[in-house]
Amino acid sequence: MDHVLCPHCGKKVEISEAIKHQVESAILAAEKEKHREEIEKIKKEIEEKTTKKIKEDLDFKLKDSSNELEEKNKRNKELQEKLLELNKTLRETKESSERKDLENQKKINEEMEKIKEEMSKTLSEKARLKELELEKKLSDTQKALENAQRKSQQGSQQLQGEVVELDLEKQLKSAFTFDEFLPIPKGIEGADIWQKVKNNYGQSAGSIVWEIKRTKAFSKGWLPKLREDARKINASECILITDVMPEDVKHYARVSGVWVASFEDALVLATALRYTLMQVAIAKSAASHEDEKLQEIYDYITSEAFRHKIEAHFESVKYLKEDLEGERRSMERIWKKREVQIQRLDRSMSQMFGEIQGITGDTLLPPKALEIESGEEIEQEELL
Repeated sequence: MDHVLCPHCGKKVEISEAIKHQVESAILAAEKEKHREEIEKIKKEIEEKTTKKIKEDLDFKLKDSSNELEEKNKRNKELQEKLLELNKTLRETKESSERKDLENQKKINEEMEKIKEEMSKTLSEKARLKELELEKKLSDTQKALENAQRKSQQGSQQLQGEVVELDLEKQLKSAFTFDEFLPIPKGIEGADIWQKVKNNYGQSAGSIVWEIKRTKAFSKGWLPKLREDARKINASECILITDVMPEDVKHYARVSGVWVASFEDALVLATALRYTLMQVAIAKSAASHEDEKLQEIYDYITSEAFRHKIEAHFESVKYLKEDLEGERRSMERIWKKREVQIQRLDRSMSQMFGEIQGITGDTLLPPKALEIESGEEIEQEELL
């Protein structure tokens, strides 16, 4: 029989299929057993791992709880310590505050004392400054009074000078009734009186320019200024009337082309100068018979303008000579200085060459400028 009934489904199964099915069932059963063992093994491993995990978790939780408890205790201890520290700090703060209050009160008392001292010093300083201010005002008032006195004196001196000028002009007009007294032209600051000398017929013989000085010391700087003023108006003579006379002059004298006199001798000098100017004018008039051209040349040569030009020329030559002498002295000083420097350099070089030659011996020949001529050579040169 090739077929058998399947005990499970009741179907006919070939024998080969049945065997195959049994074999497969056996294999399946064996695999299931094996899987069951593996599953049991895995289950056992899982149970062991789970138990271990649970135990570890339990140990961790127990340990964490223990640690948490310790931490709580530690925090409580720290809080207690901080509380103690805070209480201590509060006590110290309170004590420090009390000390600061005492110190502040002490500082306030010291500041009050300082303020009192400063107020006292300020009051003393104000009093001192007030005293200095009064002294300054007194000094300024004294200086202002001195300036006012000085200005008053200067004004008084100027007024005295004007009075003397008017008095001298009045005396001149009274003594020389034919003369003409003109105002000083603009641009002439030094001259005070301009007197034109005239004869009885009103003919002009020249002019005199006057300057009046009322000072405590005589100055030679007045003379060239007065000569320049005389040139500007072609005056014949210039007279300086002064309180203080130059050295070696008692009454009047001609100093550097200017007549210098005292107030007492002013009229005497004016009379003499007028007489001289009149005689010169008469001499000029007597020469009128000369040839017209010669007369013009003569008049020009004898004119005050020509004389002033000659004087100005010689004064310029004099100043140029003085400048030349000064330049000559300066150049001589410079030449002498350079000569001494050249001699010093020459002597220094000769000494240095001698020292080097003393070291090197005859191997270093001296230059011709340092050779000493022999007696024979000198004699031959003298014979030649």
